[in-house]
Amino acid sequence: MGLFDKVFKSERDIVKKEIEEVPWHALTEEQQLEKIKQESEKQPVVIFKHSTRCRISRMVLNNFERNYDLPKDKEVKLYFLNLIANRGISNEVASRFRVRHESPQMIILKDGEVVHHSSHQAIDVERIKEFI
Repeated sequence: MGLFDKVFKSERDIVKKEIEEVPWHALTEEQQLEKIKQESEKQPVVIFKHSTRCRISRMVLNNFERNYDLPKDKEVKLYFLNLIANRGISNEVASRFRVRHESPQMIILKDGEVVHHSSHQAIDVERIKEFI
């Protein structure tokens, strides 16, 4: 690591090269929910609901991303929902999949149905592994 890296990059930026990036797909349109349900017929689908105004949500998201280590050969699709920017979509997720809204929240779909949901500190990458 050079002097330039120490001065202009944060420790997270430097370490990030070693961390597996989470392959998020943005959930920004209500029409995506039908596609998500169909995708879950072929592979597990995860919806991660995050509030950009909540420190706990930020902490849980950071922990999830830091611990993300799903094998690249396993098929799973990860959707990221910014609750503040997409409140209506969040409400539709709760209604359509019959899961009470929480934030942060992780919902796992398989074969068109919710097979797991958790919130706050119960959100864990290991739970996804149980369904892939």
